[in-house]
Amino acid sequence: MKLVEHFATGLDAPICLTWELTYACNLACVHCLSSSGRRDPRELSTAEAKAVIDELQRMQVFYVNIGGGEPTVRSDFWELVDYATAHQVGVKFSTNGVRIDRAAADRLAASDYVDVQISLDGATAEVNDAVRGHGSFAMAVAALGHLRDAGFRDSKISVVCTRHNISQLDAFKALADEYGATLRLTRLRPSGRGADVWDDLHPTMAQQRELYDWLVAHGEGVLTGDSFFHLSAFGSALPGLNLCGAGRVVCLIDPVGDVYACPFAIHDAFLAGNVRSPGGFQEVWQHSELFTELRQPQSGGACASCQHYDSCQGGCMAAKFFTGLPLDGPDPECVQGYGELALAGVTAAAPKPTGDHSHRGGVRGGPVPVTIGLRRPDKACEENPLAGLAV
Repeated sequence: MKLVEHFATGLDAPICLTWELTYACNLACVHCLSSSGRRDPRELSTAEAKAVIDELQRMQVFYVNIGGGEPTVRSDFWELVDYATAHQVGVKFSTNGVRIDRAAADRLAASDYVDVQISLDGATAEVNDAVRGHGSFAMAVAALGHLRDAGFRDSKISVVCTRHNISQLDAFKALADEYGATLRLTRLRPSGRGADVWDDLHPTMAQQRELYDWLVAHGEGVLTGDSFFHLSAFGSALPGLNLCGAGRVVCLIDPVGDVYACPFAIHDAFLAGNVRSPGGFQEVWQHSELFTELRQPQSGGACASCQHYDSCQGGCMAAKFFTGLPLDGPDPECVQGYGELALAGVTAAAPKPTGDHSHRGGVRGGPVPVTIGLRRPDKACEENPLAGLAV
């Protein structure tokens, strides 16, 4: 059995998981996958979070991708990072850079078990700040500078690919090289507030081809995780995990302890349980009804007869669900055009993501309408989890 085929049936523990520590955030990015902004008063306490880390250690989880919200605004953030690394659980965390000053950079540079990725969605302030808020580009670049000057090795620049920044791929790579960082590209999903701007932000078909060609040329030095396996229908498979790992090798723990199959599918349909329940996270991962179902052999559905199915595996579960398509149907961005045809036949309203934690009164610098060459619209695991493994 190939390694990927083994992963498809699920593992005793996730290779990695995404853990949103808080919904609190100083920004209000228009495509935020968790609709972050305000803290949920029910979020896990420090003691509860440490208990989860203890479980992850016992289960031998390789690392956690910590996000939010903006995780660094939690008062116990560094305490939890130190606790995780002291218990052999590596930490990779995503931040907009708001708390990455020189002192924080020095602290990070002194650790061998913490990785940090700075979110940027434009290689220029004009493109980035239209999505993430005024001043967010300067804040992120300042954080990258602090990390470089402190001697932190191999930080990440994390980019959500949109139709406004596909033309900036070379500029992103140059920016990463300038700061001694690695470029990480992820796919825009219609999750959270991203559902509201999906029509105006997701790449066009021509841009998907441009992205695929660029990844073929530069993919060995760029992280993508499982973001773009749907593009494999253009030709050969891209580097990374070329299947949906939801509930099989990855999952999400949200700020209140709910466990979802996928970081991009925050909806009751993909809720497997809660870490506060008897048996904790391990019980949810190993025995929940949802995860058991996801690990069964999957039907190709409408895609089974497509000659490219073995390459693209039908695409992204979350992208299909939040655009109203059946889970066994084509991806809405199917590069063979089947998704576009399927979307034309959707008559019912697409499901709405669970929970909106957006700032009620707005925040300084955002959210902002996406107006770069478009009409005003009506209204964020992963580094490759298989790095170092032969697939």
